[in-house]
Amino acid sequence: MPNPIKRHQAMVSFSKDHHFGLLLVWKIRQGLQKSVAPERIADYVGFFFDADLNKHFSDEEQLLFSRLAQTDVLRVQAEKEHATIYQLVKDIHQRKTDTGLLTQLADALEQHIRFEERTLFNHLQQHIPEAELQEIENRISNNSKAIEEQWKDQFWS
Repeated sequence: MPNPIKRHQAMVSFSKDHHFGLLLVWKIRQGLQKSVAPERIADYVGFFFDADLNKHFSDEEQLLFSRLAQTDVLRVQAEKEHATIYQLVKDIHQRKTDTGLLTQLADALEQHIRFEERTLFNHLQQHIPEAELQEIENRISNNSKAIEEQWKDQFWS
């Protein structure tokens, strides 16, 4: 694993979003561990995806991934992982009682966030020119805390 480099300010808003993505992973796992009805967890997954994660993925794809060559191995991996997560969320929406899908999503999302934080972001910082990084810096992070407060069924607590 490469040594971490100082996180460029342009990446900070994405890293803040990742905190809430990892919190989603934790909530899914807590719900499953507590034998919460999977429909309740699935409803939250759909809510969080629509209110937060979908925009985060779109911003990453448009503002970050697109600045790498289409053949860049790490870009290909990131886009493939996004596609997997999009499909899992869609499958969960269609099969809300499938706890296996919830587990798959938690595992895939955690693995993806760790990949971005430990590998992809360093790669992006090394390949995106400073002037472009400064433009990306203007991105505003999702207000995940406010989004969270809209959800009343806190099955994870």
